[in-house]
Amino acid sequence: MVESISPNATVLPAQDVKQRILTEATRLFGEQGYDATSIQAVAELAGVRKQSLLYHYPSKEQLRLAVIEAWLTHWRDELPKLLARSSGFDRFSASVASLLGFFREDPNRARLALREMLDRPGELQGLMRSHLSPWIKLLTDYIRLGQETGLIRSEVDPAGYVVQVLLMVVTTVAVGDAASGIVGERATMDVNELVRIARDALFVAPTARTQEG
Repeated sequence: MVESISPNATVLPAQDVKQRILTEATRLFGEQGYDATSIQAVAELAGVRKQSLLYHYPSKEQLRLAVIEAWLTHWRDELPKLLARSSGFDRFSASVASLLGFFREDPNRARLALREMLDRPGELQGLMRSHLSPWIKLLTDYIRLGQETGLIRSEVDPAGYVVQVLLMVVTTVAVGDAASGIVGERATMDVNELVRIARDALFVAPTARTQEG
């Protein structure tokens, strides 16, 4: 039987096909959940045949893993650049802002990350360790160094802090405007406010902004 072409299908440059598939898979997995999303639905949104999608990603599970791997690879490459900043506060604020920007660029990334944390925590932990362990260690070592020099609060647990900031960013972006009902007015996602909360929980004094980390 010859597979029909979706009405939404278009001819894409070969180098764009895989990224287009990953983008639409992220959207559907984030909006509907992994179990409720079919390969056919992803193919239609990506503008390719199901057969073409399966050529790049032979199963839905491999597609899901490819989406997560793409995120982790992004952060494996991005974190060293952020950590290379000279100022302690600049390094910190740039890291939080970059994390927020990544998820705000496509909120379905945050929704899918939250689903993965709930549905497959052990598997996600393993993937994060394999990709990000060296850079997470640098972050926690940076916090410990700041504690030794008096720049960072001594009561902060480095690993716990990194996890809590990540959760704060992911859940804030994933929930989005739904949080507006809590305060009885439309809530806006203020990047500066999230950075302030995370900063004040970490640094001893505002002068940390201009000190070396």
